[in-house]
Amino acid sequence: MPATPTQARRIVLAARPQGEPRETDFRIETFTPGDPAPGQVLLESLYLSLDPYMRGRMSEAKSYAPSLAVGQTIVGEVVARVVASAASAFAPGDLVQAHAGWTTHALMDAKGLVKIDPAIAPVETRLGVLGMPGFTAYAGLREIGRPRAGETVVVAAASGPVGSLVGQLAKRDGARVVGIAGGADKCAYVKKELGFDAAVDHRRDDMAQALAEACPDGIDVYFENVGGAVWEAVFPLLNTFARIPVCGLIADYNGTTSRPGDLTVPALMRGVLSKRLTLRGFINYDLDSYREDFLREVGAGLRDGTIRYAEDISEGLDSAPGAFMGMLKGRNFGKVLVRLAK
Repeated sequence: MPATPTQARRIVLAARPQGEPRETDFRIETFTPGDPAPGQVLLESLYLSLDPYMRGRMSEAKSYAPSLAVGQTIVGEVVARVVASAASAFAPGDLVQAHAGWTTHALMDAKGLVKIDPAIAPVETRLGVLGMPGFTAYAGLREIGRPRAGETVVVAAASGPVGSLVGQLAKRDGARVVGIAGGADKCAYVKKELGFDAAVDHRRDDMAQALAEACPDGIDVYFENVGGAVWEAVFPLLNTFARIPVCGLIADYNGTTSRPGDLTVPALMRGVLSKRLTLRGFINYDLDSYREDFLREVGAGLRDGTIRYAEDISEGLDSAPGAFMGMLKGRNFGKVLVRLAK
């Protein structure tokens, strides 16, 4: 059995963020992981996934998942290598997906770990296009969006790990796809690399007008990842019977005050009624029946090169807070990962 590391490192929640997270909201600790008990494995994390939902877990506000306690390791999914095993299903050297959090090593119950075959795709894709973000895109679009040939599909955060796959899948269904992204480089990537029909920069002062011009026939499916001003620009363009899968609201995750002129609840509800809109929030694990189809379809697209993706990788555990804060401000380009070990 390989030697158990005498020291490991983890990042815990030092204080609840008030608005935008700050470096002082995070604290790095060293600890000794120990040896696995029966049914456990000791993992060494190779890649850590950073995702917007983590900001919600840092808050005390009631949500679909429990809040982190101050002093608790920040939650997150990793790709890891088994270092030592006291579970018959895993051997040292196996690669797995695990919800170990922001840590270099972790003792985990073997139940719930997912073994990874590195021959299928690069292992880090299990945290992005072939993992939770990709499955979120696939399941939300198939269950709620249901695009048809000739319809217009708009997706926010279009260069990100969810939005980029939503658009590519909608194109496969024969839809016209418009992506909304932040900055000229991301918009160029969405059009030239991902094959969207149009891209709109949400940083433009005339973003709402530009979106209307990009959607002359209105919007039939809007995949919501952002909220805020982007949602307000989309709402008047929604066609009768439009479908809106609500995946995320990153513009509001830091709890900042809504600006004057935001869409009011009465106006929203009038639109939902008069246009007979389907507006449905979802959490990816509610739609697990789509998982096999997702792995088959998206896995095949990765192998033949017809599905493309981008990754934004920082190095070392110490880089995680900065990369996370940058992601919440849209500074990333693609799926945000932290490489913790080779």
